[in-house]
Amino acid sequence: MLTAIIDYESGNLHSAHKAFERMADEVGAGDVIVTADADVVAKADRLVLPGDGAFPACMAALKGSGGLYDAMVEAVEVKGRPFLGICVGMQLMATLGREYSDTSGLDWIGGEVTKITPADPSLKVPHMGWNDLVIDHPHAVFDGVSTGDHAYFVHSYHMVVQDEAQRLAHVDYAGDVTAIIGRGTMLGMQFHPEKSQATGLRLIANFLNWKP
Repeated sequence: MLTAIIDYESGNLHSAHKAFERMADEVGAGDVIVTADADVVAKADRLVLPGDGAFPACMAALKGSGGLYDAMVEAVEVKGRPFLGICVGMQLMATLGREYSDTSGLDWIGGEVTKITPADPSLKVPHMGWNDLVIDHPHAVFDGVSTGDHAYFVHSYHMVVQDEAQRLAHVDYAGDVTAIIGRGTMLGMQFHPEKSQATGLRLIANFLNWKP
């Protein structure tokens, strides 16, 4: 069993690698590697796409990364490999991103990535820090995780999904902010599970054990 964390020069790969490696050891989920090799991505049993920065820059970097984009799309769309997008990696799963300029996403989850606009003007953007998850729909990834458990967020844009059934969890920031999305073999987390302590590690372990 091999989990590949895709390295397209966007994201804090060291902390993510350590967290996934730790939980893979605990649950017996095999090896975890960080890779920029399209052949490795094509062969991996599970894929993780991190992402920090702006939606257009991350999409351009992914598409310009020597075959990683095509290998990832084939692995997920054709081979049905379990996939997890983190932070902007989750946002790239949307139909469209509206950060700086309109940019097409992977269109794996119907919806748009738009700027967070809290109803309370005293709340700052970016949405930064700990917030309580509200679970909207049951999913295997929530084994041992409950509404009220904390996750760590750092973002100014969020995904507004078309199908509410694909928004698995949200948080309240003077309005709903999408936290976890999912469809088929695909999951996305707006927060950083590798920085979310016990809750994040549990979610990582559940992803590594997930058999969609």
